Amino acid sequence: MNEKLVAFFQAHSEPNKSCFYALRNQLLKTGLGETIKYGMPCYTYLGKPLCYLWKDKNSQQPYILFVDGLLLTHPSLQQGSRAKMKILLVDPNKDINIVTIQSVIKEALEIRN
Repeated sequence: MNEKLVAFFQAHSEPNKSCFYALRNQLLKTGLGETIKYGMPCYTYLGKPLCYLWKDKNSQQPYILFVDGLLLTHPSLQQGSRAKMKILLVDPNKDINIVTIQSVIKEALEIRN
């Protein structure tokens, strides 16, 4: 992991830090590439951004931001005021719903194929 990625994860306090690491682990398990763009961890598929990790500015809750969100239909995704992207909010104080995360990633990858 490059030093900018390490700095991103280390900059957060618990429970967000552990939550971000768990989300990272799930994203990497799917074979996505990892880099940093715009100061955020970026996960790529075939060299193009698929999703990012970030946190809500009000609640500070971690989320996965999906680039092709407009095309995704999973009911757990939220669009808010975003034009094209959708997010999957994750409560760092609860168990992460791995099935939901895997389902959304699978749908995002199917759109890219």
